[in-house]
Amino acid sequence: MQSSGPDKKKAVAGRTAPARVQLFVTCMVDLFHPEVGESVVNVLERLGVEVEFPEGQTCCGQPAFNSGFDAEARSVATRFLEAFEATADPIVVPSGSCGAMVRNHYRELFADDPATLARAERVAARVYDFSEFLVDVLGVTDLGGALEGPAAYHQCCHLLRDLGVDRQPKALMDAVDGLEMLPLERSEECCGFGGTFAVKFPEVSAAMLDDKLDRVEASGAKTLVAGDTGCIMHMAGGLRRRGSDVQVLHLAQLLDRATGRGGDREKPR
Repeated sequence: MQSSGPDKKKAVAGRTAPARVQLFVTCMVDLFHPEVGESVVNVLERLGVEVEFPEGQTCCGQPAFNSGFDAEARSVATRFLEAFEATADPIVVPSGSCGAMVRNHYRELFADDPATLARAERVAARVYDFSEFLVDVLGVTDLGGALEGPAAYHQCCHLLRDLGVDRQPKALMDAVDGLEMLPLERSEECCGFGGTFAVKFPEVSAAMLDDKLDRVEASGAKTLVAGDTGCIMHMAGGLRRRGSDVQVLHLAQLLDRATGRGGDREKPR
């Protein structure tokens, strides 16, 4: 998929940006929110980056790993490596959780298998969160978009704590003309999803979600932005059950809407 968008080299100070990336779409995006993956592709192509989708990709192995099924996780993770090691292109993922699994936890998963560990480390070095790739690799913070309305940002646990990604999404949102970013009290606290945590401890998860959504509604935001589809699905479901009109968007969706009309001013909905 090739874009006729602006010359990507103009957006990068002193270095040539990658011409092509591999999209690691994740299970949650594939099965529940494919529009997030579509927005990732749209934004990257507008920046002149070709996006390839390795069709052999499946799960990264995180659910099995988090549940203590290491053998099963290794089997799935090995399949992931096979799908992505055919090229040296950067791997872009719209999920801090899945990105952290490959970049950080494959080391633990393959600690007793030096040959596979070496393969995993080579692949892991190419993995970037979507916002991290835009800001730190392409050198882009201002996409020239516009989108009116009050919004708040939820700092997803894995994105913030495992990958250390925080300034990048904030810089991208701050540059959207017309978007009013409101402070969200204790924005760094977990929404209660936590993958299998929400299934194993539903009462605790629901209590954490209620606390998070109370603060979202108190912020006055009409759009809640996050960088992990699990968190988005969890919080959006809770808001629907409350009858709230707050919408939850992935950062890629927000940037896609902001830039999708050539920078024309658009309301979130």
